[in-house]
Amino acid sequence: MKKTLVTVVCICVVSALIVLSIAVGGSSVSPNQAETLKVLAIICACSIAYCFIAGEITHNYSQMDKLWSLLPIVYTWVIAFRSDLNIRTVVYALIVSAWGIRLTVNFARKGAYRIKFWEGNEDYRWSIVRKNPIFSHGFVWTLFNLLFISTYQNLLVLAICLPSLACAESTAGFGAADVLAAVLALAFLLLETVSDEYQWAFHRKKKALLNENANLADVPYPYSLGFNTFGPWAYMRHPNYLGEQGMWLSLYIFAIAAGVTKYGIFHITFAGPLLLVLLFMGSSVLGEKISSGKYPKYAEYTSQVCKYIPIRKYKPDNAENTAGD
Repeated sequence: MKKTLVTVVCICVVSALIVLSIAVGGSSVSPNQAETLKVLAIICACSIAYCFIAGEITHNYSQMDKLWSLLPIVYTWVIAFRSDLNIRTVVYALIVSAWGIRLTVNFARKGAYRIKFWEGNEDYRWSIVRKNPIFSHGFVWTLFNLLFISTYQNLLVLAICLPSLACAESTAGFGAADVLAAVLALAFLLLETVSDEYQWAFHRKKKALLNENANLADVPYPYSLGFNTFGPWAYMRHPNYLGEQGMWLSLYIFAIAAGVTKYGIFHITFAGPLLLVLLFMGSSVLGEKISSGKYPKYAEYTSQVCKYIPIRKYKPDNAENTAGD
């Protein structure tokens, strides 16, 4: 009940900030920004069409997952070049490029990419989502693919890059707030990278052990838990999600430093990073529901470890399991 209440409060707070950003943040754009936005919209529309058509034909609904790390690189460099390489947009694009390369490599080693781009391994969560009774009729899933997987996610990826466009014509000098934005964004990117490396190493080792032992209970602890408790995962349930959200929110500080916000922090482009936060709230709930159904100890883990705040380290109640830790 307490966790549900916290989630509801967080959703309400983030939703209120989104409404305020749209309502009071302003939406005026220069002719050059408007033309840049048209270019970005064309790229986005093409991506929506591709993701929907390829997903329906191949039944691999990870088309947008594969583009998620690539499109922001394209968007931010289009903005940077069309702003005559404004320093903020260049720094923004460089950080996003580093993020995109990391995420692409991480997804590629899971088998997501093929020479035939529409092929590759699908994110396992889509097959679980498809089993929901609401999608028992194929038309409903097709509609979900069109509206959420293909359209909404593409629009969201574009939206999280738009703070860079807001900075494009700023004449404010590159100062301390910009340095803060870059440092925070890189710190969160580092957290995300380290977390993903620990996660990759854990599951690769677990898979190797399962090839030798038929049952998860027969593999050595802590791999017998089924879920990762190494590195940041011992202190946070979703350190990679924290890194992802924190990086995009940190990049928004560039818009504040550029002097384009109203009432201190509000600009219409703030809605993008905030919508990303809402998406990860849903993703974390889905992920934890899946893990709770698969791993007996996961409920114990969630009772001890916070989602994002490293208050204490996970310590299994079973003393026998901890002997080799």
